[in-house]
Amino acid sequence: MSKNQRGKLYIFALGGLDEIGKNMYAIQYGNDIVVIDSGLKFPEADMLGIDIVIPDITYLVENQDKVRGIILTHGHEDHIGGLPYILKQINVPIFATRLTMGLIEHKLKEAHILNEVKRFVITNQSEIHLGSMKATFFYTNHSIPDSIGVCVNTPEGNVVHTGDFKIDTTPVNGQTADLHKMAEIGKKGVLCLLSDSTNAERAGFTGSERTVGEGINEVFRKARQRVIVATFASNIHRVQQVIDACYMYGRKLAVVGRSMVNVVNIASELGYLRIPKDLLIDTDDINRLPANKVAVISTGSQGETMSALNRMANASHRKIEILPGDTVIIAATPIPGNEKMIGRIIDQLFRIGANVVYSANSHVHVSGHGSQEDLKLMLSLMKPKYFFPIHGEYRMLRAHAQLAESVGVRPENIFICDNGDTVEIVGGKARYGPKFTTGKVLIDGLGVGDVGNIVLRDRKLLSQDGILVVVVTLSKTNGTILSGPDIISRGFVYVRESEQLLDEATQIVNLTMERCMKDQVSEWASLKTSIRDSLSKFLYERTRRRPMILPIIMEV
Repeated sequence: MSKNQRGKLYIFALGGLDEIGKNMYAIQYGNDIVVIDSGLKFPEADMLGIDIVIPDITYLVENQDKVRGIILTHGHEDHIGGLPYILKQINVPIFATRLTMGLIEHKLKEAHILNEVKRFVITNQSEIHLGSMKATFFYTNHSIPDSIGVCVNTPEGNVVHTGDFKIDTTPVNGQTADLHKMAEIGKKGVLCLLSDSTNAERAGFTGSERTVGEGINEVFRKARQRVIVATFASNIHRVQQVIDACYMYGRKLAVVGRSMVNVVNIASELGYLRIPKDLLIDTDDINRLPANKVAVISTGSQGETMSALNRMANASHRKIEILPGDTVIIAATPIPGNEKMIGRIIDQLFRIGANVVYSANSHVHVSGHGSQEDLKLMLSLMKPKYFFPIHGEYRMLRAHAQLAESVGVRPENIFICDNGDTVEIVGGKARYGPKFTTGKVLIDGLGVGDVGNIVLRDRKLLSQDGILVVVVTLSKTNGTILSGPDIISRGFVYVRESEQLLDEATQIVNLTMERCMKDQVSEWASLKTSIRDSLSKFLYERTRRRPMILPIIMEV
């Protein structure tokens, strides 16, 4: 996009389209940019060694003088998890509801930037001015309290971002969605609606979170030994219902897992969790109480290798081990891609002799995202002229587009975009605008963006066929071999059982070096290339494998 955008409205995504996670959207009018959400996503199976993935914000960095602020719709990791990394690049004000801000402040404190960032707490009654634009808010229902939708008033018209939502008429915390306010916004006119597409393929309405409480209570009533509940740490409604079940059935509750402990502490301090006095116990006290008087709530509902549930199931947790007869509730459904990990941990729990309760055999989970009827209700309330489905993989965006058509949005007014596409609106008329560079930034340890496709390719190669290191020492005076070649194998073959193969490989390297010297090839780059090519050809003929070959030449 060009530097001067005055008189044009642009809507675009830096993340969150054609994928699940790292949600980040932007609205730009003239020289003002408003960003909505700043999330992360967890790595896919082929992202070896990667911890998390955040959006590429090169465009925002180049135009940071125009960014008026970041609005956060709710406190889930895929909407706030990227903030500590992004705010180090563009230090702009952030706006969030009370609970969301509490979770954000904990992250910023850990990143040592809390005092550097301007923070503003908002409610559904707030009105904030962001350059030539103004933002107002409405409460929605989701699997975490204090979730909001955003209405950005621009000179071209109102742009509405729903955040993640469903329509829950019996919410656990009693905070119903602002349906009347949504209807008022729709009556005033919505130029463009950006709406959550996660469950666009599911028929009907999404069930109320309150029904999960009934399922959890039933499991607690039948359990004869300890009850271990695994769920998302940020699902505070679910945590509250576990607390209520413990109180009802006379059990003490231990909180396990770093993120679970953090969220429970923050939510209880801010008044979003009601915890009866003396209900919580330390993990050290679990084995001191009768098994039928104890419950545990932990992380690990996605089968993560290092999560508390996984370590308990594999007897590697320092303080808790799941025993035969314990009841384990997995109160979540798999994030796409995690099915195998969850299946593996469920199998392990059954092997131990635990009673495992999960969504396939009991009603212990409902989604926090609206299904088709919820989405159609939102579309009907907002009555948008243009529609921009967001937050979902391509098939979900396509399904949501079809729902929009069914409630009267004209097909030519629906924009299914990829990250980096823009919708340009001028004089009330929308079209696809220019593309801009976006993508994924990979976080590995403390490194931000220093791991790219080439490094991932090398890691994949190493994981498949291993590595061979070839060390040769040459004479500085006449170029003859003084020692070596020595071959070191890691992840390729077991040395003690492959001595003949490695001896032949050594001979290949010797012959290659002799040939290079005869041809008066003395540049190290050429020598390394010759060693790599000849050895790679030989090893593939003998083993049908292609290990990474790393020649090291020294001169003395």
